[in-house]
Amino acid sequence: MFGWLTQGGRTPGWLAVSFDETTVEFAHARRVRGPKAAQVSTYATRDLGADASIDRVKRDHKLSSYQCSTMLRPGEYDLLLVEAPNVPRAEMKSALRWKVKDMVDYAMDEATIDFLDIPAEEGAAGRAHQLYAVLARNEVIQARIQKFHDAGLALSVIDIPETAQRNIAALYEDPDRGVALAYFGSDWGLLTISRRGELYFSRRLDLGVEALAADQEDVGGPVDRVALEIQRTLDHFERQFRHVAVNKVLLGPTGRPTRLREVLQPRFEMPVQQIDLGDVLAFNGAPADPNTQWRLFHHFGAALRDTPT
Repeated sequence: MFGWLTQGGRTPGWLAVSFDETTVEFAHARRVRGPKAAQVSTYATRDLGADASIDRVKRDHKLSSYQCSTMLRPGEYDLLLVEAPNVPRAEMKSALRWKVKDMVDYAMDEATIDFLDIPAEEGAAGRAHQLYAVLARNEVIQARIQKFHDAGLALSVIDIPETAQRNIAALYEDPDRGVALAYFGSDWGLLTISRRGELYFSRRLDLGVEALAADQEDVGGPVDRVALEIQRTLDHFERQFRHVAVNKVLLGPTGRPTRLREVLQPRFEMPVQQIDLGDVLAFNGAPADPNTQWRLFHHFGAALRDTPT
């Protein structure tokens, strides 16, 4: 997404890292040839306080030897689905500023903008080309850059959870078929649909794993409501993108049991799969446990970047 090509360490791959006053979380991966798509060399969640500082974590895990990316959090950016302006790609960002200026509550000269193309249907002449415009306030971007500068970490790219989730979904794709992936944080969810490693659709869900894990209602509870939203979203997507055949629904790690898969499966004629990242990522040592996979899910995805920016 937002990239500056600041040079980090020489270790191949990407370190996706985020930190605040209390916690630092990170995962490093590099693409490899073989039955699994990437090698995860290090990952951790560390509490910061009297016994540990960001400098201590940086030294302990040699974080300065990596090229770093980070992610914006929900609420720190806007993701807007719009019709693509009919301009050369080199002029797209400038044209998008005019396109979306009335869709956000801040001025365009206060925002950093990028975009994600939605691949057009082959042979679909006359159909509008759509894309996702990604906007964040300059003050948010600058604060994140300064934070990494103060910590002595070379920040090259700022990603968003949608692109990280797309990277993981791509590891489960069948040739020329779409895949839906739903992930749930503590109090929010994210549903993405992708094909050929490209993001076609993204939707935020207003319920998270805390509500799903606690739900014991058969009808009308959080699990039932989320299942209905996923079903409706896939029905809508099928009408809008008839050329993209979604052939599986994936559920990201939750770190604790939920009934979502057993409620979802009867609603679809395709598999509904609870994924384990150990099936597609090669971990140094034992694979991450389910709770760590849940906490670092988007960090693992962001570490799967293919290109420098």
